Amino acid sequence: MQTMQLVLAAVMAIQRPAAPPSPRLEALQLAGQVDALQGLQGLEGLTGLAGLEGLEGLQGLEGLAGLEGLQGFESLEGFEALEGFEALEGFEGVAAFEPLDEQDPTDSLWRAARQAFNRGDYTSAANLYGDLNRRYSNPTRAGDALYWAAFALYKNDDLGRARSLLVTQQRRYPKAATLRDGDALLARIQTALAKQGDEEAGRWISEHAQPRPETDTTHAKGCVSDDDDDDMRIAALNGLLQMDATKAVPILRKVLARRDACSTVLRRKAVFIVSQKRTAETEDILLDAAQHDPDSEVRQQAVFWLSQVPTERAVGMLDSILKTSSDQELQEKAIFALSQQHSPKAADILRVYAERSDAPSAVREKAIFWLGQRHSAENAAFLRGLYTKLSDDDLKEKVIFSLSQMGGAENARWLMDIALNEREPIELRKKALFWAGQTGADLDQLAPLYDRMQNREMKEQLIFVYSQRHEAAALDALIKIAKTEPDKELRKKAIFWLGQSHDPRAAQVLLEIINQ
Repeated sequence: MQTMQLVLAAVMAIQRPAAPPSPRLEALQLAGQVDALQGLQGLEGLTGLAGLEGLEGLQGLEGLAGLEGLQGFESLEGFEALEGFEALEGFEGVAAFEPLDEQDPTDSLWRAARQAFNRGDYTSAANLYGDLNRRYSNPTRAGDALYWAAFALYKNDDLGRARSLLVTQQRRYPKAATLRDGDALLARIQTALAKQGDEEAGRWISEHAQPRPETDTTHAKGCVSDDDDDDMRIAALNGLLQMDATKAVPILRKVLARRDACSTVLRRKAVFIVSQKRTAETEDILLDAAQHDPDSEVRQQAVFWLSQVPTERAVGMLDSILKTSSDQELQEKAIFALSQQHSPKAADILRVYAERSDAPSAVREKAIFWLGQRHSAENAAFLRGLYTKLSDDDLKEKVIFSLSQMGGAENARWLMDIALNEREPIELRKKALFWAGQTGADLDQLAPLYDRMQNREMKEQLIFVYSQRHEAAALDALIKIAKTEPDKELRKKAIFWLGQSHDPRAAQVLLEIINQ
């Protein structure tokens, strides 16, 4: 009875028109037992390919029948390199949201100003926010209105008036909620004006880029609370770097040469600024920070940004970190940086590290992953050989995935060999079989496997592999299982996937099963 109900449900599913898949969701349309998606680790600094770690996650689509899964998504790590930097300009369209009083005429005016800003009518928005500043008795909200008026003027390229409003905000409304945002916007405006030859703006940028003397950073109770000043200084430094690197780089070098605890946050931000414009001194500054800064985060960011410095000296430094450092996060950054270096030496260092039995498994996994992203015969041969030396199943799984991403007939044959090797752990065999199917293994080889397989879990995996292929031979294999498999649970899985195929032959077979 239970099987018959499933058949009826499958027939109804076939007869129901298939909704066109959403382009964004198409790749995960059958997402059930998503075994992997281990990663998306990285996105550090939004550069390179760090965010690709974790494509393994398509390994679990077979679970739609039970929706058992969606396992993974463990780590969305990253974005640490953007800490404290005013680069996220994409959110500015949501202007000044806060609860409004429907009966208050000034709130109605605030709403109108916000709507004008959000639809891009910056002239009207600037005028309305200006009116609000004059009408509000509450100094905090009046100060916020000045900020949004300045922002609207900035968007309209009326930089002089925008600067004037922000200077007024600083002087009259020191408790405004948007004061810190106003400081960052002012630095951006001053940079734009300085590039246009505004002498006052150029002088402002130079003055605000100068670091505070070390002796001023502490007092009896510890560090001075200087986040606002640091944000302003970093924004000014960034502007100066874009205008005149010869003036900015010595200041950045001086900032990063400091070792006092109170300058730690400033140094973290300075590393990012240094990395954004390549100069003759960039490599020296990053190497020094990576080796000598007392703060682990500064060291990690410096190592990460060495990925953008393609020199043998940088590669040698990264190799030294892998050999001498016990900081796992620093090692992970070094692995990524090496993966972005296009030199034979960098690839060789990654291969050597992947073989190290004394290295942390998590970092070795990353080395294996990045080797898989470099599609070379040398890396493929190395990974196939490495697999036989490994005893850690997680590392073996990473090798299977990396080889599947390389593609090629030789790697496909290797995956099938692992899948058919009864001495291998069943979970690794299943993953090898899955990826063999996903990377285009010949169905003439896959179709006869079902009858030869003795292991029930492998048979279940094969059913799923067939379901993910679009060739007629794959549907033939599912039909045969649905009709002849003596194991009711396996038959039910085949019937389920037939019901998802929307193929007229599948519908006919299901009707035949009903009428038996």
